[in-house]
Amino acid sequence: MPSFTCAMLGLALVAANGPHALAEGAFALTSASFRSGGTVDAAQVFNQDDCKGGNRSPQLTWRDAPPGTRSFAVTMFDQDAPGRGWWHWAVAGIPATVGSLPENASSSGFLKKLGAVEARNDFDIDGYGGPCPPPGKPHRYVITVYALNTADLRLAQGRPALMFDHEIGTATLGSARMIVNYGR
Repeated sequence: MPSFTCAMLGLALVAANGPHALAEGAFALTSASFRSGGTVDAAQVFNQDDCKGGNRSPQLTWRDAPPGTRSFAVTMFDQDAPGRGWWHWAVAGIPATVGSLPENASSSGFLKKLGAVEARNDFDIDGYGGPCPPPGKPHRYVITVYALNTADLRLAQGRPALMFDHEIGTATLGSARMIVNYGR
């Protein structure tokens, strides 16, 4: 009876499973609006009270979603806001055939045309609400795209972002994210 080393066993498994057993590209998120680690431009800043921005949701592109992806979701969360943080955006129901969102997809009607639904953010409005931290230290904003194992999370437009976050978490196959900064 031949003896196998771990290396030989690994080679045997790759040979038996073919080239698809090798690692593929990592699920990744890029943006024409944001640079990871960069500062948010005025076009994406909230526009209310003492925040004067365009309140346009960012352009986002993702690639190499995990196998079995049936839909996508996107969130934007301020992890530095007092308390539990601040939800700026949550959208679910983006079809698996979509690999990018144009700038201003939230208020332009683009997401509705896709059949996607947007949560009520912590500004108490449906859809995107850009950064608007209090004056002082800049805040970090986490933008995440999620690959989901279902096309229907049974979420309705205007439900709280925290509810979207919970449901997204139950169906996530993988995620890609970037962090951007903004302060006043």
